[in-house]
Amino acid sequence: MFKNGLIFFFALIMSGLMNAQANLLNAKKVDQIGVKNEQQIAADNDGPIPYGYVDDRDVLWSKVVWEKIDLNQKINLPYYFPIDTTNMSSNRRSLFDTLMKGMKQGKIKEAYSDSFFTSKITQGEIDSRMTSVREENGYKDIVRLQTQDVEGYMIKGIWYFDKRQGELKYRLLALAPMGKDVQTVGTDLEDEELFELFWVFFPSTRNVLHDAKVFNPKNASHPISFDHLLNSRRFSGVIVREENVYGNRKISDYVRGNSLFQLLEAGKIKEDIRNREMDMWNY
Repeated sequence: MFKNGLIFFFALIMSGLMNAQANLLNAKKVDQIGVKNEQQIAADNDGPIPYGYVDDRDVLWSKVVWEKIDLNQKINLPYYFPIDTTNMSSNRRSLFDTLMKGMKQGKIKEAYSDSFFTSKITQGEIDSRMTSVREENGYKDIVRLQTQDVEGYMIKGIWYFDKRQGELKYRLLALAPMGKDVQTVGTDLEDEELFELFWVFFPSTRNVLHDAKVFNPKNASHPISFDHLLNSRRFSGVIVREENVYGNRKISDYVRGNSLFQLLEAGKIKEDIRNREMDMWNY
């Protein structure tokens, strides 16, 4: 365990060194900033740390939960910014821009309409979900959801107890950007409710998210990747749904009209998961 942690820490440090503004201190001309030498290119030619194999027989207990990440919270801002990329380096983009770019380049090959991956959707269908064409007085206006219009993310993950390792673990399975209904944006009918624009299977996006770097407020010379941020759960999320006998119903379906009680119910589910690991042991 210590060895794996040491390898992960070393990989993170090397990734940061190679992806901060390369050659900034050695550049004699502006066009030399960001140019990497052969050694830097070789060291930067890495990928996300692969998940270890988990046999189904080693999973003693598990629970699937859905969480909402609110991008208005300060801890979640790295997923939202930058929204203006005009004066920004090409390797710094928001999570939404990174996902969209990955799909347009064919690096993320599949997107889905729901978190159970029952129905695939094409790039054209995604574009239609984020675009509204309005005609008034003979003029045509096209409204399209942009990065600043994505106000949250819905994520699906599984908590499981690995009896071989003897610990409770988490694995992120899917995520979806959330935005308002594009048909009502900017109109009198605009609603504050957020909708899932599309779902992606997280393991298939890891290479794209590993290449995209996030600003590190504690050390600008060591940027981190979206893959590292999400796998290490460096975000604030609220459980809105859990796997249950009632058809995986949402908390809002049985705790209606009271946001405080919904938060308390989400906290109860989180506490039950946390206590599950302690209950596995006898003293």
